[in-house]
Amino acid sequence: MKIIVTGGTGLIGSKLVLRLLERGEDVTVFTRNAESAKRKVTATEFVEWNPMNISSWIGHINGKDAIINLAGENIMKKRWDENHKKQIVQSRLITTRALVNAMHHVNERPSVFISASAIGYYGFTGDATVTEESGPGKDFLAILTQKWEREAIDAEYLGIRRVSLRIGIVLAKEGGALARMLIPFKLFAGGPLGTGEQWFSWIHIDDLVNLFLFALDNENVRGSFNATAPNPVRMKEFAGALGKVLRRPALFRFPSFLLKMVLGEGAEYLTNGSKVLPVKTQAAGFKFRFEKVENALYDLLK
Repeated sequence: MKIIVTGGTGLIGSKLVLRLLERGEDVTVFTRNAESAKRKVTATEFVEWNPMNISSWIGHINGKDAIINLAGENIMKKRWDENHKKQIVQSRLITTRALVNAMHHVNERPSVFISASAIGYYGFTGDATVTEESGPGKDFLAILTQKWEREAIDAEYLGIRRVSLRIGIVLAKEGGALARMLIPFKLFAGGPLGTGEQWFSWIHIDDLVNLFLFALDNENVRGSFNATAPNPVRMKEFAGALGKVLRRPALFRFPSFLLKMVLGEGAEYLTNGSKVLPVKTQAAGFKFRFEKVENALYDLLK
């Protein structure tokens, strides 16, 4: 297959590109800086692109079989201010809109458009269990994610199969939440963030990559799916499991007010959570390798 990947140098994208190449696929990475991308990942082709100017790259869309859209500013990259929030929004909406617009203007359109989404769609749901059938939230990220998915849904009007994967907290030793939490644990100062009572809906990086491939390969997979393991845990349970695997204590709670000092408004998304279940994902036939958080952590940190 001839596949375009945006966000191909990120935590998820780099793993996905590698798996696609191992399968023998033809992978084109859309990137803002081709030379920098070549130092991070291997691909069949690198195309420098600017979502604001489709004329420079639209020709590369024509004749491709699939587009996998993983582009998006790292939400917890720095302290939240109005500029960072603007980048979070634009990096998702403008990119997705540009890709769908480009597909509208080519003769040979891809048959499938798989776009990242997030469990932030549901907002802060407390102890309530949410599935793909649950309604959206009303906070900043929930509203953004709804708009993000609507941009992707426009591909359906072109006759293109659309899949949006609502990604939970990705567990990977190379980056993300787990990599950041490892440091205090290794210094014997680890523990839960905030009260520890908030829900932590997670997924092993390998399961997430497999889910993208599953969505790519199965024509019956359409719409929005939760990309989270079937057994979410509370933050204090996650910290306890991490401490057990590392053979370190998990006694030092990181207070909410300190998180707010570091991340500003973004701290809310660490001290609140949602209990997300992948009901539709499993009903479609996807099998998780890592259903329990302790098993996932042992695999990543063994």
